[in-house]
Amino acid sequence: MSHSEPQKFSNASTGDAPADPYKEANKDDPPLEQKVEDFADFIKATKLAMMTTRDAATGHLVSRAMALAATESGGIDLLFHTNTETHKMDEIVGDPHVNISFINSAGDWASVSGVCSIVTDRALVKKHYSPALKAWVGDLGDGKHDGSENDPRIGIIRVQANTITYAVNHRTALGRIFQIAEGIVTGSAAHVNSLREISVAEVKQWRESHLSAE
Repeated sequence: MSHSEPQKFSNASTGDAPADPYKEANKDDPPLEQKVEDFADFIKATKLAMMTTRDAATGHLVSRAMALAATESGGIDLLFHTNTETHKMDEIVGDPHVNISFINSAGDWASVSGVCSIVTDRALVKKHYSPALKAWVGDLGDGKHDGSENDPRIGIIRVQANTITYAVNHRTALGRIFQIAEGIVTGSAAHVNSLREISVAEVKQWRESHLSAE
């Protein structure tokens, strides 16, 4: 079976100049350890994420808010508590490929492309359980489905990252404003973020070096 080349869109011929100067001005590639540590610190501080799955019936992409429960593999793989009786479980079974996105009020953001699995192991659920989950799953009054750590409805969605892209800002608010103002005046792209990518190969390397430590 032959595979056609992916189609590309372009609306400008820029010669030798970069067509996307923002990316060129802000891209940053520090050592892998720093990239992962900064990413992990950001998502733990941000906490809330949007999880995008594909609806099995329509093929449409669907997103919902999720709270990060924990990370694995040295910070690159993500865990989220879930009610296993919700519709997103059917979506994950139909297509386990997901995107997880984080953003804060300063405009820092992260995007994780990965593959997820549903985990019902009680030891893992209890390890990361929070009483706040009761507010989301409720107490059915039968002594079993009570929102506690023993409630069989509470499971975990484990997201194993394939690639990670994120942008974090280490400037002050005044510094960001200055960069944007300078860009408006000079026409140069504002340098306001550290735009970083953790590739498939880097994710694999990091995971392999941290699995034995957990």
